[in-house]
Amino acid sequence: MIATYTPYLLNFVRPSGTSRGVMHQRKVYFVRLTDPEHSNHFGVGECAPLPGLSIDDVIDYEQVLERVCTSFDERMLKDEIFRRYPSILFGLETALMDYQQGGKRLIFENSFSSGTSSIPINGLVWMGAEAYLKEQIKSKVDSGFRVIKLKISVQNFEEELAVLKWIRREFKEEHLILRVDANGAFPASTALESLKRLSAYEIHSIEQPIAPGMLEDMANLVQQSPIPIALDEELIKVTSLNEKEKLLECLQPSFIILKPSLHGGIKGCDEWIEIADALKIGWWMTSALESNVGLNAIAQYTYSKGNDTTHGLGTGGLFSNNIDSPLYIASGQLWYDSAKVFDLNTPWS
Repeated sequence: MIATYTPYLLNFVRPSGTSRGVMHQRKVYFVRLTDPEHSNHFGVGECAPLPGLSIDDVIDYEQVLERVCTSFDERMLKDEIFRRYPSILFGLETALMDYQQGGKRLIFENSFSSGTSSIPINGLVWMGAEAYLKEQIKSKVDSGFRVIKLKISVQNFEEELAVLKWIRREFKEEHLILRVDANGAFPASTALESLKRLSAYEIHSIEQPIAPGMLEDMANLVQQSPIPIALDEELIKVTSLNEKEKLLECLQPSFIILKPSLHGGIKGCDEWIEIADALKIGWWMTSALESNVGLNAIAQYTYSKGNDTTHGLGTGGLFSNNIDSPLYIASGQLWYDSAKVFDLNTPWS
């Protein structure tokens, strides 16, 4: 097989506010595995490191990817060095699986990829002014979402509490489930008080309330929080199997949130899931602003794990130049239209 890659710049339909600033564009890399004797048979994957967050967000990322592609052999994916490059591993893992399955973008053949079953997903609400938040929430509810995830921050906390109060006036818990994501924004000294205030609005869970790495503070918060805590960024720098076991045994969160591009590809996520299941810790899968190529692989993988909770896989509509694909959203569910195909002409044109 011959491995090649091409960079691709995704443009946001609307600038998106995150804990790391406002994003207007997003750079990803598509990798392609081709049979030199049968050029029409190829597998495609997506390498999508997140600036300021991924452990493989490094200056020489593209050079590393080029070296890997130049010397690609499927046996290299077992090398422990890829624990330091989870987004490259995920791109190559899924490109190889696509190639082995016939090059039809069917990474995992199951009832999701055949179009007969769907995946429940949350509606993601981005940071912004109160009017913008309310606009997004109404749109998500009208579209059939029954689980909403809101990004919250210290800077706009009072405004966001007001929005949560408005939500609960409009929608009771049995009609709308609320998840919130702090992205580590709360100071450890005041986090518990903030969680107590949030708990008045029947919050399902809060992602990463304080910054990663403060294990004693996080362990205490997990024990005392009136809201179930889900770990996200806390997992990123933890790469070995032994470290993963120690972390979850120490913190005992209610949930962990997995992103293959950040948390070790399919191989790494399989490890996290096995440990979490053994410790009776819940989990759900989330995309990390990939294009529809990466989102497709994550969705098919997610469905293969048999976890019917609501996942965070609805980011495909954020980009004006996304890759046309069989993926679509209807009534808060992610579906795959097996009659459609991916349009991969643009990245390689």
